[in-house]
Amino acid sequence: MVNSPTLRRRRLSRRMRELREASGLTAKQVAADAKRRSGKPRGWSDSKVIRLEKGEWKRLRTDDVHILLDIYGVTDTAEREACAALALESNQQGWWASFDDVLGSGQFVGLEAEALRIRTYESAAIPGLLQTEDYARAMIRSGGLVEDDTLQRRVEVRMLRQQILTRRDAPTYWAIIDEAALRRVTAELADQLEHLLDVGSRANVGIQVLPFSCGPHTAMTGQFVIMDFPPPDPPAVYLEAMTEELYLEKPPQIQRYQHIYDYVQAMALSVDESRDYIRHLITSHT
Repeated sequence: MVNSPTLRRRRLSRRMRELREASGLTAKQVAADAKRRSGKPRGWSDSKVIRLEKGEWKRLRTDDVHILLDIYGVTDTAEREACAALALESNQQGWWASFDDVLGSGQFVGLEAEALRIRTYESAAIPGLLQTEDYARAMIRSGGLVEDDTLQRRVEVRMLRQQILTRRDAPTYWAIIDEAALRRVTAELADQLEHLLDVGSRANVGIQVLPFSCGPHTAMTGQFVIMDFPPPDPPAVYLEAMTEELYLEKPPQIQRYQHIYDYVQAMALSVDESRDYIRHLITSHT
């Protein structure tokens, strides 16, 4: 399995937050103590501690990690070594780092790379991991004015992401696609429908169609992705708006989206019925 620096960063940040909260210290108190211990008054601030706990840092020195562990009273050698190792692994770069010009932080791709299971609901578009190159190009171009080189870079990285579905240790991937997204596939892009049948035949991939006949439902307002990771990392929910990304990690939030997904999945056509429906759409185009 790919070791994702993004997941390591998330794990270390979560552990640092847990240790501080267990110690009863505020971020300001931690920063003041870190200044004293490090001998670098300008090297620490409460905002630095908060950024570290949110995973909003670029590189983290193992010396800084050890200072925090000293403040939190962590003496267990194994835990100290594990946290230091996480810091080193978090500073590495995944393949997606070379596409930071079109991906930004690449956080979603980094999490996706090490997920054990990915469940997605899409209300208006074919999920990125299931898109053909032509469909991806049409989707990206439709978002507005895009230079040719930027367009090609975005298409390229989207195709590279799809390699996780064919790895030896590929995650289980389950997609529920609203009928509206399929109806928007034009005759010129009909290969996209054929591709859904092809990729949906893989043992680790499931595709279900949510038909209009289901009527109003709880997920109508937008798409979301639920990612499950190897222990000890908890699941995460990814939400995408027009210009921003949101990650939900609190247990009540995760549970709510898991319930929504289960509800929508129960309403959707079965896998076999969905394949028949897609074949029907292909026939209508020809």
